[in-house]
Amino acid sequence: RLCELLDNAGRGWRKLAELAGVEKRFRCSVEELEMCSLKVLEPRGSPTQCLLQLLAERDCTLRYLLGCLERMGHEQACRVLSSAVQDGIRITVQPESQVVAEGSQVSLTCCATGPPGLMYQWFCGRQEVPGATSPELVIDTAAPAGQWYICRVNCGATFTFSRWAHVQVEKSSSPNSASGYCPSMAGLQILRQPRPCRLAEGDTLALECRAIGNPPPQYQWFRNRRPVEGAQAPQLQVKLVTTAERGSYSCHVFNLFHEVWSQEVDVEIGEGPRQTSVTPHLLSWRAGVSHSVTTPSSPVLAATDKVALLIGNMHYLHHKQLQAPIVDVHALGALLCQLDFKVVSLLDLCKAEMQMAVDEFLLLLDKGVYAGLLYYAGHGYENFGNSFMVPIDAPSAYTSEHCLCVQRVLQEMQQRRTGLNIFLLDMCRKRNLNDDIIPQVGALEVTANIVFGYATCADAEAYELSQGELSNGIFVTFLKRWLLEDEKITVLLDKVAEDMGTLEITRGRQALELRSNLSERRALTDPIRPPGQDESSARNLQWAKAHVLPESRHLCFDCGVTVQLGFAAEFSNIMIIYTRVVAAPKDITKCEARLTDIPEELDVDLKCTNKESPEELGSPLAPVWSLGCPSCCLYSRICGLQKLRQELAFTVCLQYRYQGMDDFVEERQRVNVGRPLIAKLNLQ
Repeated sequence: RLCELLDNAGRGWRKLAELAGVEKRFRCSVEELEMCSLKVLEPRGSPTQCLLQLLAERDCTLRYLLGCLERMGHEQACRVLSSAVQDGIRITVQPESQVVAEGSQVSLTCCATGPPGLMYQWFCGRQEVPGATSPELVIDTAAPAGQWYICRVNCGATFTFSRWAHVQVEKSSSPNSASGYCPSMAGLQILRQPRPCRLAEGDTLALECRAIGNPPPQYQWFRNRRPVEGAQAPQLQVKLVTTAERGSYSCHVFNLFHEVWSQEVDVEIGEGPRQTSVTPHLLSWRAGVSHSVTTPSSPVLAATDKVALLIGNMHYLHHKQLQAPIVDVHALGALLCQLDFKVVSLLDLCKAEMQMAVDEFLLLLDKGVYAGLLYYAGHGYENFGNSFMVPIDAPSAYTSEHCLCVQRVLQEMQQRRTGLNIFLLDMCRKRNLNDDIIPQVGALEVTANIVFGYATCADAEAYELSQGELSNGIFVTFLKRWLLEDEKITVLLDKVAEDMGTLEITRGRQALELRSNLSERRALTDPIRPPGQDESSARNLQWAKAHVLPESRHLCFDCGVTVQLGFAAEFSNIMIIYTRVVAAPKDITKCEARLTDIPEELDVDLKCTNKESPEELGSPLAPVWSLGCPSCCLYSRICGLQKLRQELAFTVCLQYRYQGMDDFVEERQRVNVGRPLIAKLNLQ
């Protein structure tokens, strides 16, 4: 209805964009406004809908939007929106899961706003709690048993449900309890203390602190007496740790009236081997993690930020399939994260997607930023001194028109005044006989900050090295031995070249070639010193958008079965979804939850969905990301998230059988998880 009212040139969507942009975070760029206006050329396109989507992604509220429409003086649009703002039932206080001592009382609270006459009804599982018709539910915990509670809020036929809350009852003498309570803090007691641990790099760190209290306790974890960002749950879990996570951990537990600290425990993390083994890594970016860097006697060089784009193309439509890019991109991403690079790694991109990924990469670059690394693994060629990266949709007789020119990317990077431009090209450099066009790239600036590391020499091929079920490119096999060294980048690549020369099977066929005009001692280990909070925060936010996984959630079905839906990232455009039955009535003997109705535009192999073990998905990296997943799950691998044109929605199909029956019963729930990972950047 709003689109019908605002898709015009008068008091329409452009005026709304102008007024909404008064607040900086809702301001749309010229390119975004142009994208909205072009929607009129589509059969069912709407500039207003496009604008509303942009505002929604910036967390614009309905009330702010209503205020903008009121300032526009658009009474009809105000009436349409005000009904949605004022008449909807909105839960303002959700019931919280709690751990309580046996025999004590616990209260759950659910508060809502909406039209007059709101009514409440609490449920324990599927059963109504008799007389529980107020916002607060008081429960007697006479015996140690866990129950799930939920509250329904309604006004006439309109209703909504709160979140589920789990009440876990523990005996105070439980062997898992803390060694001692804190009697001085009556009303807030720690039941379970975190424990010290020793881990190897790549392991999962899991610490737990459980407390009881009324009001319910809140948590904040600390490392080395500094708060851990986002760690506000009883459990602290860090997947695939590095030495950066070692230190002393403690948990601050508090509520409205009391506070208490857990004991401080040491987490020791040893360094793993740096040979050809792949460092485990789940895609994530970390800003602000400090590493010790050896400082030379000369002035210390620093970067305002360090960002990297890693692209690996494997599954070509018209050319030979490759094996190594998935392992190579993953291994480099893990190492670069240890050097504080913001990393996005992508697999199997067509030309348009490669160009859009590069464009997003360029948005992150600024004066002093270490713009490299741009790493590419896949098919490629070199003509007339220019290197070309071949996308997976290139035709059999491709030319420069179908590919991305590396020198053009460099030219755009130079315009951003970057501090260091590194290209690592793990591809063949044979001449393309189908392409006799000399591209007019234009002259590059003399910036003395460019480094090219070619996996092979001009007019030569690059090879893969098979190691059991995994394949590494020759280049990365040796590069990852040296990448973490505190050396000038050109010295580091020289050492890689020397190592590659010792490999008998490629001697005389593949040798690293280094081209550089770097005049300063720039290294990948150089520290980060951001020039200003606003610049670095904006850059962090832009990069973080490509790394947001949906939150794990629980789906409750009418039959009483509860299914956990969880997510893991393999790359920025590949996500693992797993389903697990966590609760079922006693009269149900067998049940499982499967994913169906996955959007057709995504690269989903049905043979790689709903598998009982991660290894069945066919990914060589399954042993890495499955470390943080629970057991007894069904796994599905969702590829090509950059192709997503709208929010990711699918169906969870629950199939179950009652005791004494042969036939299965089926229930379905539609799930929308928004735009995960790289889909958030709208590369389409």
